[in-house]
Amino acid sequence: MKPNDINFWSEVSEEIMVEAHEAVKPLVGKKEAGKVVKMGADGTPTKLIDIVAEDKVVEVLKSTGRPVTLISEEIGELKIGEGRSEAVFVVDPLDGTRNALKNIPAYGISIAILDGNSAHATDLKLTDIEMGFVKNFANNDVYHAIKGGGAWLNKEKISPSKRVDVAGSSIGAYIYRADMSKIDKLCSTVRSMRILGSVAIELCYVANGTYDAFLDIRGNMRVMDIAAAKLIIEESHGLVTDEKCEPLINDLNVLERTSIVASCNKNFHTQIISILGGI
Repeated sequence: MKPNDINFWSEVSEEIMVEAHEAVKPLVGKKEAGKVVKMGADGTPTKLIDIVAEDKVVEVLKSTGRPVTLISEEIGELKIGEGRSEAVFVVDPLDGTRNALKNIPAYGISIAILDGNSAHATDLKLTDIEMGFVKNFANNDVYHAIKGGGAWLNKEKISPSKRVDVAGSSIGAYIYRADMSKIDKLCSTVRSMRILGSVAIELCYVANGTYDAFLDIRGNMRVMDIAAAKLIIEESHGLVTDEKCEPLINDLNVLERTSIVASCNKNFHTQIISILGGI
């Protein structure tokens, strides 16, 4: 992606983050925000607060006057404007919906961007992501990365922790319907485990060293949720694989699922995977 395009789409992403945040603010912690309004393209119920956030994303992208493709959990795939898309936006408009409904301060937006000129709509991969943005609406923290340009939190460069041993580490996890025999073994080894309920934000915690690792080994993690954060971790020099230590090269669509293990470095990563029984 050319520098001018990077600057332009970065500004668009900033506008999306600001506008989506303003749109959901009146609904945070409100009962009506959780009203189910339809079934999303990913097969899960769409709540009012989700659709309000997504509608704002569409509105901002339309206002650019440039042709783009939006891939989003609720709407599926949407072509905006005429002609070949200049960019493809992969967006989770509200990551951590349940937290937002309860006013638990870990919810926000995830935006991943591909160059439309090199993208083929039927063959988009996680590895094609060139820009990633994650904002925690609760505290206004913004994580972002440009492929080959490093990772940043609120415009300060970030890097993972330097921990090399799993004992004494702090990790995040999503364990609903997970194989608890594996989770129990991991819990008996690490010092602390956090479960916050916002995957994109928790993955970014690996990128800046707040967590030493994050994992979801159910094989049911939506690729949409991790598209931006994966790039942010990798650009911070962290490591991301599936639970068998294989690279994530999944298709970018609302139905694609995977497992994920993200950690601070290769040695630490190998230990986590080994404890989980992946190698």
